[in-house]
Amino acid sequence: MTEQATTTHAGTIPSQPGPRQAADAATGPRGGTVTSGSDTAGPAVIPGAGPAAPSAARPGERATVRLRDTGGEEPARYAPEWLQLREPADAGARSHGLLDPLRIRLANLPQRADGLVIHDIGCGTGSMGRWLAPHLDGAQHWILHDRDPYLLHFAAVGAPRSSADGSRVSVETRRGDVARLTPDALAGASLVTASALLDVLTREEVEALAAACAGAGCPALLTLSVAGRVELTAPHPMDQEITEAFNAHQRRGGLLGPDAATAAADAFAAHGATVRLHPSPWRLGPDQAALTEQWLRGWVGAAVEERPELADRAGSYLKERLEACAAGELRVVVHHSDLLALCRPMGGTA
Repeated sequence: MTEQATTTHAGTIPSQPGPRQAADAATGPRGGTVTSGSDTAGPAVIPGAGPAAPSAARPGERATVRLRDTGGEEPARYAPEWLQLREPADAGARSHGLLDPLRIRLANLPQRADGLVIHDIGCGTGSMGRWLAPHLDGAQHWILHDRDPYLLHFAAVGAPRSSADGSRVSVETRRGDVARLTPDALAGASLVTASALLDVLTREEVEALAAACAGAGCPALLTLSVAGRVELTAPHPMDQEITEAFNAHQRRGGLLGPDAATAAADAFAAHGATVRLHPSPWRLGPDQAALTEQWLRGWVGAAVEERPELADRAGSYLKERLEACAAGELRVVVHHSDLLALCRPMGGTA
């Protein structure tokens, strides 16, 4: 399904229709809830912030995202509330150091009457467009890909209206399997973007994405892949155990998880692309307490889902961390990686 959308709201996600509040958005109790006799279970984790209820998952598959064509309608994997909550941290984390080489490549492309054509895959509510469009000059047409029509609605109406130099930005939405893009689907593309996507793909899917971009001769800016490293203050003896269990959970079903950025860099390089990797960490403090709370619940919940024997100790750990968060004493660095792949232009060199 492709639907044209006219942008009427710039840089924000509009209020949702109906009484869908954060607590109501959860499809049920979240898997991996820690229970140690404390009240750390608390409110349900917003979908996308942590593992889904076991009934929603398929064997060997992480339930927070499903990109493959499994047939039939599926419940939303990411609540707009979660994507909206994390958007400021994402915007602050993405690497500005990759923008200049990207601008140079885009400036050297043949000029088109309709400007740049940018495919944003797994677009969610469109946060990548709201961040990137104002950093690029010239007219832009964004093609937003996602399997969730609810998220596509928010992405379309919340899209930016103008670029860095005031040129027009237009959008269209395409509902489909973002893990199966082909060079034909990207024909005429100036750029492919994605945010927080690579780590929920398999190696084969990342290699297919690299092949599609290389076949279309377009660069790719793929941001915010989890790096598998977290720093919390003050350090706690369980930090490493939780991190290792969470990373194992991220790799379930053959997904790349924290190996995604390196695997993607290798895949693009194998097609002759020039690849740059830059760090893009979340830096969370008292001003991001709501995000930190949701992230903590999801992070610990996934670790416990992977290693149920951690549940009792993890409950106490989570309670301690949440109390520090509520008191404004907790600071967290969640490491991510941004990747820019400058594929060889059609008929040219990288």
